[in-house]
Amino acid sequence: MGNAATNTSEYDCCIVGAGSGGIGAALAASRAGLRVTLVDRGDQLGGNAVLGGVHNWEPGVGGDVFPREIYETLVRSNNAAIWSIGRHCCWPGGEGYPGGETVVDATRNYADTQKRHGSRGLVADEAYCREAWHGVVFEPDAYSRVVEEMLFETGRCDVQKGTSYVSADRDGDRLNTITVRTATGDVRTISARYFVDATADARVCRDLGCVIMHGEESADEFGESGAPAIAQRDAINAVSLIYRAAITESDHIDESSDGYDACPWQPAWPAAVIGHYPNGDLNINMLPTMNGAEFLEIVRGAGGYPAAYDECRRRVLGHWHSLQTRFPEFRRYRLSWIAPSLGVRESARVRCEYILTQHDLMAGISGQAHEDIIALADHAMDIHGERSQGIGELREPYGVPFRCLLPLGLDNVAVACRGAGFTHIAASSCRLSRTMMDLGHAAGGAIALALQAESPLRNVDASTLRAKLRADGARL
Repeated sequence: MGNAATNTSEYDCCIVGAGSGGIGAALAASRAGLRVTLVDRGDQLGGNAVLGGVHNWEPGVGGDVFPREIYETLVRSNNAAIWSIGRHCCWPGGEGYPGGETVVDATRNYADTQKRHGSRGLVADEAYCREAWHGVVFEPDAYSRVVEEMLFETGRCDVQKGTSYVSADRDGDRLNTITVRTATGDVRTISARYFVDATADARVCRDLGCVIMHGEESADEFGESGAPAIAQRDAINAVSLIYRAAITESDHIDESSDGYDACPWQPAWPAAVIGHYPNGDLNINMLPTMNGAEFLEIVRGAGGYPAAYDECRRRVLGHWHSLQTRFPEFRRYRLSWIAPSLGVRESARVRCEYILTQHDLMAGISGQAHEDIIALADHAMDIHGERSQGIGELREPYGVPFRCLLPLGLDNVAVACRGAGFTHIAASSCRLSRTMMDLGHAAGGAIALALQAESPLRNVDASTLRAKLRADGARL
């Protein structure tokens, strides 16, 4: 697809990373009339939602604007659907099933997917979860194509796929230029008035010398009851490698070459979320494929990320072979796709002007006094892996302040990704795709206001920003 601003060398806004946060920022800024460039190293837009296999939006408050528009476009071509919970291993009738199942439900609509809070938990509250928990499943290629078409239609966004961020040039409190490398190896500079770091690991902010947070904070640092007494910097949320199985006309069992015959890291294969696509294929998400500490240990070793991916791939092959061997219903499918990227739930987080904590999540919107809330969320505090914590479901939605997007010491940079100003516990709730898109929406809208006033982002009037978001259709 062509781009609308390919001759532009200097932009009002440069967004690095085309995951959910970057997409939200690019749409908001370009629709506000800014000259925008969106830079991403991949050959498709979408980040984890496409390349990581997360072809699923879980139940949750928010997602009123861009996610809804994307869904409404996809559903018209049968490339998206609403799901409800089918069988579950913890519920009567689902005993023996290898996890939880989501099934396409034509009786539900998008509004039904916008609530998570209020449950006593999945295991204890079957009736509530069946009635209230619904999500969206979509085809990734169609998703990426629709997003790119939406950006192209603005006439203001230069989408630069296959372009890797290399470095940033800071001048005091401002970021003036970044260096990128194209797919052909050309190195060039991008200049902009404002920037959004929407990278998976907050790499731009790290390169700019921002204070970075890793792993679990201690209980004393933010007073969180769910945090450990001593900080555990290598304790991050676990990693999944998601895969797809295509429906076939006859039963068979795929070969398990290069896979495992038994689970190599715990006594039995973990439970999985097994979701049905609109065409009947399955999306299979082991919970998890690799614990966070193990992932970090492998990544820091000689083999790096490729070694971690290869190990997770062997686990996927073993998991799938186990499903087909133990459960005859899976013999009607064949392994058709393994995500090219690991689903990493947590990485570096940036010290911002406000840090969202467990206190915000537990207080809920009725107990928060922030005047700059720009997005709502209500997903559980959800930490996977060997350090799983039962700090669980929320009683009501909570708000994310705009200050969580503003790195300390920078005037013209917003961070709109899972690396924003969250503690480890808060990030476990706030990390979901639609929430990230809402944060990007706020970042792009704030940049439009800052550009108009020629001011630092921190000086954007919160009430004006909130009014702008509401005018777009967001509920705050």
